[in-house]
Amino acid sequence: QVQLVESGGGLVQAGGSLRLSCAAPGRTFSGYGMGWFRQAPWKEREFVAGISWRGDSTSTADSVKGRLTSSRDNTKNTVYLQMNSLKPEDTAVYYCARGFYSFISWSSFDYEHWGQGTQVTVSS
Repeated sequence: QVQLVESGGGLVQAGGSLRLSCAAPGRTFSGYGMGWFRQAPWKEREFVAGISWRGDSTSTADSVKGRLTSSRDNTKNTVYLQMNSLKPEDTAVYYCARGFYSFISWSSFDYEHWGQGTQVTVSS
């Protein structure tokens, strides 16, 4: 079982920023696209942002476009989610996931391994 380790969640006021990190073993990180998803209470898990293996392609959900950005450092086997101008509706558990492929997918079915999730709470 591949373990993805997330960190960086917490409580922040509206308008604030957080950066989530997700670290993975090198052999399971190299060559794969990575995605970020979130799940709020009573809602389905949704795609937030993703990045291709080489980092030359990124994708962001319309609801967070311009505020959340995914990046990766392949030398550290780590992917990041920079979250700016946070809103109360961004409150959710955030998950990183490793895809089956090198490119980005918006579908959770295209992701093989998942982190444990990290809570992000944005107060108004």
